[in-house]
Amino acid sequence: METLLTNIQNKIAEITGIKYVDEDWGQLDYYSPNVPVQFPCCLIDLNDGDFSNIGQDLTKNPRNRQNGKLTVRLTLANVKLTNTSFKAPQSQKDKAWVIIGLMEEIHAKIHGFSPDVNCSKMLRVGLGKTKRDDGIQEYVIYYTFEAGNV
Repeated sequence: METLLTNIQNKIAEITGIKYVDEDWGQLDYYSPNVPVQFPCCLIDLNDGDFSNIGQDLTKNPRNRQNGKLTVRLTLANVKLTNTSFKAPQSQKDKAWVIIGLMEEIHAKIHGFSPDVNCSKMLRVGLGKTKRDDGIQEYVIYYTFEAGNV
């Protein structure tokens, strides 16, 4: 699993506009107002997985082999200091919409990316927004992929 996470992390780190890419260990939830990240950031977590048995392979360890369908949660966050109201100056609106552009860049990198040799390509399956009271704008994007013979 570590290889999967680091390969995903390395792929997202190719996006120069994201200042901090790491495993999600609660940085945005437990440390307010002193969040230990640089913004904008992308946090990665294995959200859940379903496994099915495919038999035994006596040459592997463990011998009992499985296929897994895994869901990865990417949390994209930025501090939003400007508004996007209709009458706001265009330069201010452009800064406020940065997170949407980063979401599109992440999708271009991750959708169709295989995080390891025994894995299918990652496909986006969900998107959500987290309402916060601390000025952090946060979106959560879900991708699934399958890992074979694990």
